[in-house]
Amino acid sequence: MTDDLFSTLQLRDLEVPNRVMLSPMCQYSCEDRDGMATEWHRVHLGSRAVGGAGIVMTEATAVEARGRITPEDLGIWSDEHGEALAPVAEFVSEQGGVPAIQLAHAGRKASKTRPWDGSVPVAREDGGWETVAPSAEPWPYDEDDGEAPATRRMDNDDVADVRQSFVAAAERARDAGFRVAEVHAAHGYLLHEFLSPVTNDRDDEYGGSFENRTRLVREIVSDVREVWPDGDPVFVRISATDWLDDEESWDVEQSVRLAEELDDLGVDLLDVSAGGIRPDSAPEQAGPGYQVPLAETITREADVEMKVGAVGGIETAEQADALVRNGRADLAILGRKHLRDPYFTLNAAKKLGREDAVEPPVQYARGFPEL
Repeated sequence: MTDDLFSTLQLRDLEVPNRVMLSPMCQYSCEDRDGMATEWHRVHLGSRAVGGAGIVMTEATAVEARGRITPEDLGIWSDEHGEALAPVAEFVSEQGGVPAIQLAHAGRKASKTRPWDGSVPVAREDGGWETVAPSAEPWPYDEDDGEAPATRRMDNDDVADVRQSFVAAAERARDAGFRVAEVHAAHGYLLHEFLSPVTNDRDDEYGGSFENRTRLVREIVSDVREVWPDGDPVFVRISATDWLDDEESWDVEQSVRLAEELDDLGVDLLDVSAGGIRPDSAPEQAGPGYQVPLAETITREADVEMKVGAVGGIETAEQADALVRNGRADLAILGRKHLRDPYFTLNAAKKLGREDAVEPPVQYARGFPEL
């Protein structure tokens, strides 16, 4: 039988009820700038579980304080952070969804203000901090954005600290009840900065060759896989391309190769996004499903057992269903669409005639009589 949007997805011992995932989207809503989950996070994520999404992923959750994009970002660098997130995981599970967490470090893109405050550097007197990256080159802000935070080239002790931070964060996430851990290696953040020659000019074991540039990602994935339950999956999000064709950069061919190496390390799904390594690291046009061909390339060309998820401009039930039916990807990952329609999955079941596949909560049943 051909898989469709409402086929279950088996990932190790975990059965995902459908092929819809809420994409991680920063909410910039930690009220005391302390990284603690709030009622906003519980309601935001919980409502997408009520809406039927098979996997509900948190926003990029910083594994250490200096790894936040903004001071208002979610974090999991202490046991208290894990305890604050536990009610989120519990509620998502109660609604039949799979609670998932994206573990992240912003690297040189850290210490900036929220998008609605301009995405400009946070001044030291306002709580800004030094950023770390594979190289000492800071994020290239516009001249009128203010002085970029100092960016320090990571030494081997810094690398070891970051690895341990991912391990500790994964252990806390596991104890909080999350069933999926995703390692964030995309969008110009720290691990992507190591992958891409655009931001990695090192000449040690973490720079230069493909093997060296991918070393930290492979180490962290192995570290996380070791502490994550054997029966639960580990995902990795990558930018499959830097969208910079006129210079040496990260590209789809390297992503195919990385996928094969991550598969050998026990990664269960590759979450395929793109861009973000520089302000100009984006396609000229971003229409419906504009990143799906990247996921399809990895699906077709990589010799892997892992599943592949597609994200970027997926707007309709038909679009999401078709990418699964046609074997372009195994999972449809929707971000902005879920902001406009928290009940996308319930509405998609009605639209696609799959009333048998999903059941709304009894409290909402009168709003979805066809289901």
